[in-house]
Amino acid sequence: MTEHMQASREARTTILVTGASSGFGALSARRLAAAGHTVYASMRDIAGRNAKQAAAAALHASEHGVDLRTVELDVLSQASADAAVQHVLDQAGRLDVLVHNAGHMVFGPTEAFTPEQFVEQYEVNVVGTQRVNRAALPHLRAQRSGLLVWVGSSSTRGGTPPYLAPYFAAKAAMDSIAVSYATELSRWGIETTIVLPGAYTQGTNHFANAGKPGDAGRAREYDEGPYAGLPDQILERLKALEPDDADVADVAAAIARVVELPHGTRPFRVHVDPSEDGAEAVNAVGDRVRREFYRNLGLESLLRPAAPG
Repeated sequence: MTEHMQASREARTTILVTGASSGFGALSARRLAAAGHTVYASMRDIAGRNAKQAAAAALHASEHGVDLRTVELDVLSQASADAAVQHVLDQAGRLDVLVHNAGHMVFGPTEAFTPEQFVEQYEVNVVGTQRVNRAALPHLRAQRSGLLVWVGSSSTRGGTPPYLAPYFAAKAAMDSIAVSYATELSRWGIETTIVLPGAYTQGTNHFANAGKPGDAGRAREYDEGPYAGLPDQILERLKALEPDDADVADVAAAIARVVELPHGTRPFRVHVDPSEDGAEAVNAVGDRVRREFYRNLGLESLLRPAAPG
């Protein structure tokens, strides 16, 4: 490797995006690659169920001349997370940005979901982020720099429609973990941004591929009882709240803008919600109280990342 090639490699920002086979993850990976970064779009089962998506990413990279790569990563496995991060480090030499996007939605009356399904939601949306963090953070801490981007949901604190409780509960838990990590990593020079998309009903497969309640009998009691027709009403009215120009690509654009900002200037939260469900107002109060509490503790310095390196 020539000195010029080595310098070029070291100058690149290396980004790992989880859950990048489709939706926000795939869009973000492509947008970040277009900005000139080295991007690893991670997904499960590249040789099987996601072979088509992996091939599409490779084709996109070739056609657009960008550095977009795929890597096998199942957030349900610590070994898989460890191997994926090591693969990135072996190829790129470093990791600068981690985008926590992997997740799965379920839709239906809360009572009809089994306890095991609740555990599955936490495994994917919450515990999965911890597995990837445990794989990646030792390297980010060693280099004294980095950025964690957490893709949450505005509905955890804004207008919360019914029939999405397991998903919203998991996303709310993920948000709480992200908030705690932010101050526990700031002295290592690692920044945190929480991106909160609204309830986009088009442009992603979230609702189309949403999991169903495991107890079909209890779900039927709701569907045939006083809540008959409610699922269709929820989806129709969520769709009606979206402006005609609502575009899920705006979420990817927001993530790309955060990555481009200089160290120490990145926002703690970014709301991308064309329906304006109220989350921004609620979070503004909660984040203000958090800042005041840290000041009262004499730990205000934890709210700002240390200089990198």
